Amino acid sequence: MNTCMSRLDHMVDMLKEKGFRLTPQRIAIVEILANSCEHPGVEQIHREVTKRFSTTSLATVYKTVSLLKELGEVMEIGFGDETNRYDGKNPHPHPHIMCVKCKSITDPDLSALNALSWELAEETGYKILSHRLDFFGICPECQKNSEQ
Repeated sequence: MNTCMSRLDHMVDMLKEKGFRLTPQRIAIVEILANSCEHPGVEQIHREVTKRFSTTSLATVYKTVSLLKELGEVMEIGFGDETNRYDGKNPHPHPHIMCVKCKSITDPDLSALNALSWELAEETGYKILSHRLDFFGICPECQKNSEQ
């Protein structure tokens, strides 16, 4: 699944296979999650969906995101004092870097992370099921803005 479209197709197929209703609103929510690089929060998803389907409730978005999370199709990213954000594009454990000023989230490509997980499992005897690695800093755009 290298393209956003195939990710969307996969998520829709998963919902069909499990017997869940595929309303236009639900498909719109899935589409936003499958295509977003921004790791949107529920409120952001709701704002986007209501542009197309004005009567969509916030509860519908919460229920759909929760369902996708349960099915392993969305990863929830919580940062303590914030509302949660969601990654439907890559729902598998991977690192994140978050700007503490603008709250943007980026997925760095850290190939060494797999080796670190393997080394940790070897050293401790644990079977690693999942991991979470988050970095916090100031993004280049915010750095540039603070210099001006």
